[in-house]
Amino acid sequence: MTRMRRRDLLTGSAAFLVGGRIARGEVISGKLPWRPDAGSPPHTVQPGGWKYFTRAEAAAVEALVDRIIPPDPETPGGKDAGCAVFIDRQLAGSYGHSEGLYNEGPFHEGVAQQGPQSAKTPAEAYRTALAALDQYCRAQATNGGSGKPFAELNPELQDAMLHDLEDGKISLDGTDAKQFFKQLLTDTQQGFFADPVYGGNRNMCAWKMIGFPGARYDYRDWVGRHNERYPHPPVSIAGRPDWTPS
Repeated sequence: MTRMRRRDLLTGSAAFLVGGRIARGEVISGKLPWRPDAGSPPHTVQPGGWKYFTRAEAAAVEALVDRIIPPDPETPGGKDAGCAVFIDRQLAGSYGHSEGLYNEGPFHEGVAQQGPQSAKTPAEAYRTALAALDQYCRAQATNGGSGKPFAELNPELQDAMLHDLEDGKISLDGTDAKQFFKQLLTDTQQGFFADPVYGGNRNMCAWKMIGFPGARYDYRDWVGRHNERYPHPPVSIAGRPDWTPS
């Protein structure tokens, strides 16, 4: 039996595809009829409106991410970088609903390496934790925090509360405060450094700060050049804002 070579197989397949199009009256010239990401293109997050958070929840999350990543003269903080928008869109999508993950019981408290063990989806966990945080903040009767939600506390109180959340010194009704802080921190970091198509890293501010080239097709010449700032602007999956279709 004659052994078919890979080159013959590929050539035959191409001829079949081209022949099929020609038979339908289509002429292919110049390039193959293919576009990158044609099967599953990235969908750029559009500004305006909250998809999952209520207005009060959004205000709390914007205040939280802005204290986790505070602004400085060169780089915007978590709020203006779009971290809250990133988290909102993720919770409104498949991540927030634990799609593709096993989420049936039984549920037992696991070790740190096992991650969260809960019947709640990430979206449900955020909603429960934010409500409990709001209840906790409004119940405080010292240091000027009485009756105020987290977003209206002064930055010093906000920072102190975040430290207490991280250390597990705050008890939130119906949720693990320490686990909530850990998840919030992770999601904020992802929103700050993820591709801008997902809503965070607005104007690629985080990539510009660290000199990351983004989704450029080739930057091998710079991989081994340590302590040298990458001289070219970063590129998103969706391209650069100054690029326009020809």
